[in-house]
Amino acid sequence: MQIVISDPKTGKAYKVEGKDTEASALFIGKRIGDAVDADILGLGGYVLEITGGSDKEGMPMRRDVSGTARKRILITSPPGYRPKEKGKRRRKSVRGNEISTEISQINVKIKEYGTKPIEVLLGKTEN
Repeated sequence: MQIVISDPKTGKAYKVEGKDTEASALFIGKRIGDAVDADILGLGGYVLEITGGSDKEGMPMRRDVSGTARKRILITSPPGYRPKEKGKRRRKSVRGNEISTEISQINVKIKEYGTKPIEVLLGKTEN
């Protein structure tokens, strides 16, 4: 499971591979919009908010679909469908808003910052 961390202050995104079972277990059962303490990921003092994700086949998660299952719904707006004309609707497969073991990517954004910069904690500093 990979975790994409977005920094709203700088506009940068960082990818973290969550191979550790403890890190994966941190997100299992959480929903889009929940806040998660990022100490297990090595980001002491940071709080992350779940904004979305996608499953192993690339189906996006939607906030307004409950549960963990994949469902076919009639949608008019993103995520999952971007209509070319106003008023177009289409039936598409999307994933529910709860994170399960089928999810391969989780998108989060930083809600509260820690004392150290995130680049230093992730080892992404430029020399």
